[in-house]
Amino acid sequence: MNGVVLAIGFLVVLTVGLGIVLAIANARLKVDEDPRVDAVTDALPGSNCGACGQPGCRAFAETIVAGQNQPGQCTPADPDTVIRIADYLGVEVGDIEKRTARLLCAGGSNVAVQMAEYRGMRTCRAAAAAGGGPKGCRYGCLGFGDCEEVCTFDAIEMSPTGLPIVDVDNCTACDDCVVVCPMELFEILPLSQHLIVQCKSELEGDEMLEMCSVGCNGCTKCVADAAQGLFKMKKNLPVINPELFHLQSPDATQRCPTGAIVWVEKAQFESDAEAELASSQRLTVRTTDVVEKIQAEN
Repeated sequence: MNGVVLAIGFLVVLTVGLGIVLAIANARLKVDEDPRVDAVTDALPGSNCGACGQPGCRAFAETIVAGQNQPGQCTPADPDTVIRIADYLGVEVGDIEKRTARLLCAGGSNVAVQMAEYRGMRTCRAAAAAGGGPKGCRYGCLGFGDCEEVCTFDAIEMSPTGLPIVDVDNCTACDDCVVVCPMELFEILPLSQHLIVQCKSELEGDEMLEMCSVGCNGCTKCVADAAQGLFKMKKNLPVINPELFHLQSPDATQRCPTGAIVWVEKAQFESDAEAELASSQRLTVRTTDVVEKIQAEN
């Protein structure tokens, strides 16, 4: 009995002793957090999207207060919120230009040849792993909507022809669609970049057009029509020079024979759904013709 009492007494003394040690350590080692961090965190949208490069809104608030980032780097925040945070902290607003996800492919089922019928798991990643997917163009959008699935902001909706339509108002430029796309077709671009090459195929000429009627055929007309130096050709595709970005104009799109390069003010692929479906049905004959031609050549 005495042994039990002694054991209990020892544990009580040990617990109290450890408690005192922890209390003293907490008092001496405590780091006081800047109260402005809580205020900035509350002002931020709370989406925790990671578009700012931080793991969450609180982490971003800490970097703003520390002077390592600027409020304008929060893309989901509206301009009024960003300005209010900057005024509160007495810092520069920074870059508040809206950015959004852009798809560098316009090859929906109404314009791009389907070489096979895919019956596997209905995801882009699975289709890409199974021989690159069913499309004739091995660079194009597979259309199974992995990007729509991964988007937590309801900013992506699949069109009737299997292309993701990005709602630029809801898009936070969080980069999730960029990461999930196995064809690497998404890029995060400033909304002020209106010239977009909606193709990533490295094929050119007739070889490209046999696979997709809106692909870039490498004709270089856009390079000739744009401001000097704005574009350069790389792997049969026009690539914009970011240092001459201010020289962009719709002139570069005027003579594009396929419409691969477009001038976009807001959302891409804003077109009539019924017309898309009708065009998709007409493509069936064309797809068969192309497949038969390729098989005959082989």
